[in-house]
Amino acid sequence: MPLFADTATWVAVGFAVGAAVIALAASLVLLVLALRRGSPGEPARPAPAPDEPGAAELEAALHEARGESSRSHRLSEIATSLDLDGVLQRTLAAAAATEGVDAAMAVVRQTEDSPIVATLGMTAEEAARQPVSGSPSGGARAVRISYRYDAGTKPGRLIRGGIAVPLREDHVGTIGTLAVFWRGGDRSPADGEVAELEELARTSAPAIRNAQEFREARQLTDVDVLTGVHNRRYFHETLLRECARAHRYERGLALVILDIDDFTETNDRLGHHAGDDVLVVVAERLRDAVRQADIACRVGTDEFAIILPEAGARDAEQLYRRIQFAVGSGSSGPVEHVRLSAGIAELRPEDDSVSLFERADDALYRAKGLGRGQVQQAEAEAGSGERALEPGTSS
Repeated sequence: MPLFADTATWVAVGFAVGAAVIALAASLVLLVLALRRGSPGEPARPAPAPDEPGAAELEAALHEARGESSRSHRLSEIATSLDLDGVLQRTLAAAAATEGVDAAMAVVRQTEDSPIVATLGMTAEEAARQPVSGSPSGGARAVRISYRYDAGTKPGRLIRGGIAVPLREDHVGTIGTLAVFWRGGDRSPADGEVAELEELARTSAPAIRNAQEFREARQLTDVDVLTGVHNRRYFHETLLRECARAHRYERGLALVILDIDDFTETNDRLGHHAGDDVLVVVAERLRDAVRQADIACRVGTDEFAIILPEAGARDAEQLYRRIQFAVGSGSSGPVEHVRLSAGIAELRPEDDSVSLFERADDALYRAKGLGRGQVQQAEAEAGSGERALEPGTSS
């Protein structure tokens, strides 16, 4: 896989363009100084007044040079990161920097999953209505989008128009679409504006592809090979990040740690292949039961953990019930008699990722001591004691 091969090239190109623009601006400044000083031996001439011939042209040239320098800086910044979200947001910020543009949107294709959609300056509902899920067809370099609304449409700053251009890379092809939108009245973008958007798309496409390939490669290292859920390293990195986010925004966070009861006995009695089958089936049922926002991981030989962002102990308990039912209801084959025990912990103000994990793990240890298919919750508050939940379904 040709990972990140073009990143250094595009960074160099970006800085080269920036240097050229800065040199142009410097030349214009020297020209101004020369006009002021005049020839040797002549008295210095004052700078032209705003109403004198040439003053407007000089001011316009300086303004254009500053704009080109700023644009070059934005373009060079896009290729300096391998974080896909960061690359997309920088691309959208550069696209929306044009005067009169109110929003921007990028749609990036993926091999198997749904396209990646990133937006700036628009709501999720507005993004869902935009006809830019596919790239311009038939060799079109750009597509103008115009909107007309029903008479009963709620008034407001509605999107009135837009331009979509393909995110295309040489020797690779089209990888997605970049679009800008405006909310004003009838607006006709100039040819130069369209050309700048096309240039941005050409510049950002290699950086987006490199970041996308980096994410895909990283995801392969984050997945447990046997079960297909995230591995232990990913779990601890994500728990650290989610704890920090929950504290920063004062959001809820819960953690469930699950253990397959009598798994060692299953391995000894049926063999390790049967044990692997149990792990695979449990992981499948677990993925089916969790919410889209939840993060399921394998953290030990027969232990799984689920991080529940913006959730509490009650949500975690309900999730455990769903998982227990999914694993034990109507099961046959390797999971016919499998039961799960669980420990639940809810994030406290003094918690970090380590203490949250340890409290959930302690609760799991107590649940295992009560028998098969049991669940225990860690203390709700420091020093308040332990809280036992009703046992889960078991046979």
